[in-house]
Amino acid sequence: MRLLLQWTIIIPALAWILFFTGLVYDSSVLQIVASVLLILSVMSAVHHSEIIAQRVGEPFGTIILAISITVIEVSIIVSLMMSEGSEAASLARDTVYAATMLILNGIIGLCLLIGGLKHYEQNFSASSVTIALVSLVSIIVFTLVFPTFTESVLGSYYSIPQLVFASIACIIIYSSFLFAQTRRYRQYFLTIGADENEEAAEPIVINNRLFFLSLVFLIVSLGIVVLLAKTLSPTIESIIINYNLPKTLVGVVIAAIILLPEAIAAIIAARRNRLQTSINLSLGSALASIGLTIPAVAVVCIMLDMPIILGLDIKSIVLLGLSVFIVMLSLSSGKSNIVYGVVLLVNLFAFIFLMIYP
Repeated sequence: MRLLLQWTIIIPALAWILFFTGLVYDSSVLQIVASVLLILSVMSAVHHSEIIAQRVGEPFGTIILAISITVIEVSIIVSLMMSEGSEAASLARDTVYAATMLILNGIIGLCLLIGGLKHYEQNFSASSVTIALVSLVSIIVFTLVFPTFTESVLGSYYSIPQLVFASIACIIIYSSFLFAQTRRYRQYFLTIGADENEEAAEPIVINNRLFFLSLVFLIVSLGIVVLLAKTLSPTIESIIINYNLPKTLVGVVIAAIILLPEAIAAIIAARRNRLQTSINLSLGSALASIGLTIPAVAVVCIMLDMPIILGLDIKSIVLLGLSVFIVMLSLSSGKSNIVYGVVLLVNLFAFIFLMIYP
């Protein structure tokens, strides 16, 4: 078995060449080619993340994938905010809100539904879910809810001391979660039950060369996925506007593209009866998306004296609160159920529907 398939190296390289030459802007045909390369680069990222996960073991494999995507996402947000200034004041909020809704309702919902349909019922550690959700709820409230109700600055803004406090709180909470996940309570995050494909699979030996090559091309693949998503965003925006849809859908589409590697990896794990891996990846990604993005953006905004809108409106707060509450109830017993997946996916449709018909 050839572990590191050649196309997982060639495709991202071709995508980077297309991006740097600027040909993607020239014609609709090349934009279609760029879209195909984007999807294939997502598959490449999933392939490399699986190799890394097999080498480092769980939950470290899911952490590497989640943090890699988040770091690249942060760099794109920061670069856009620096180039667009005050026009991008709400960009960080909109991005992490869309990503969180897609993760909680879309990725977890699909994993519960697909895993439940194939395996009837799957087990996972309720303790790991509690640790993750306690951390996530606190970070969500500090970053996306409190700014709407604070009084120091008019509007959905934090004052500088409040922004510093929220950023430090995010870092402390996320760091404690990582400590629990990787050291103190690592046993809670290990997969319950055997992979149904494990006995039939060929033994895989991941040497140092293969590991570092996969690590490099994971970053390469994720980087071009994000850059092509941003490059194609004007085309996506024009299509959405032509259909008289709200411009905010552009952020949701881009967030969905960025989250594709995590989504595919989580769904594959659920199909293989490794729902714990799916949950680790999903909740860990949501935590990293908010807990790392907001502090990084806050540092840039404070240094450059740029405004940053963080607080959500009441409707969005209710939808986000409903999503977190349903996930808490769905994952509280340590056993999956397809009904939970269906309800979460309905929440996702409600999020998109109410964006189109506010």
